[in-house]
Amino acid sequence: MVKPTTVPDAGSDAIASKGWWSAHKWLVLRRLTQFGILALFLVGPLAGIWIVKGNLNFSYTLGVLPLTDLFVGMQTLATGHLPEKLGLIGLGVVLAFYLLVGGRTYCAWVCPINPVTDAAHWLRTRLGIQTSAHVSSKTRYWLLGMALLLSAVTGSLAWELINPISMLHRGLIFGMGAAWMIVLSVFLFDLFVVKRGWCGHLCPTGAAYSLLGRTSVVRVTAAKREACNDCMDCYQVCPEPKVIRPALKGAAKGLGPVILSEQCTNCGRCIDVCAKDVFSFGTRFQNPASLPTAIQSTS
Repeated sequence: MVKPTTVPDAGSDAIASKGWWSAHKWLVLRRLTQFGILALFLVGPLAGIWIVKGNLNFSYTLGVLPLTDLFVGMQTLATGHLPEKLGLIGLGVVLAFYLLVGGRTYCAWVCPINPVTDAAHWLRTRLGIQTSAHVSSKTRYWLLGMALLLSAVTGSLAWELINPISMLHRGLIFGMGAAWMIVLSVFLFDLFVVKRGWCGHLCPTGAAYSLLGRTSVVRVTAAKREACNDCMDCYQVCPEPKVIRPALKGAAKGLGPVILSEQCTNCGRCIDVCAKDVFSFGTRFQNPASLPTAIQSTS
């Protein structure tokens, strides 16, 4: 059931206090990164300039740097086949990088489906759409397990035939075809069925990358949480709002200001929309040493 409501624009106070650019900086940089990565892949087949060869599953940059998608690597191993040398090196590079910057940074800064789901969320908010449908966020881990099991049983990367990320990327190069239906389905699901349903509850690729987020170094921190005025803008824009509260409101419980949840995408939107500059990028080491990581993380 759709119940129209009026929702104030998150970040309006931030725009008024620190200007449009500072209130959108990380969002703009994310979009430039996402579309820039796509452009590097597209400029080869469309213009014959081969800076990057391959796709998001496996790429080879300037004939030097191999990169293998984590989820594809997991599926490949599940089939019982060992990736070739370059594939293994590429997997190692990706593992090292996302162990440093946070696994679900992939979701916010690289994944081409993210602008689609962000657009659905923006439109859902503008229209004031509220629905009662609920899907557990743990469903994505069940889908991750099922995809790996399917690879083991079939001996193939079966999930990639319907993976919206892979289909969108292939479609942009070779023509969308049926990929439009998959991408449109994701958009409509997020718009009318479940708020941030695909990325936040179903996507097994995001689930795979989140496994690297438990110990990653780069983190968002509520370093100035005492300045919080409870405007709730950060909760409104965050794709995983449940990760904010332990860092923002956990001082009374002895919790540090660093967001340690593996579900944080490091998108930086909370930094953008906060008029009080409560949030900033930092490291996991900015939490008091006496506080154990386990009690500060939320799943």
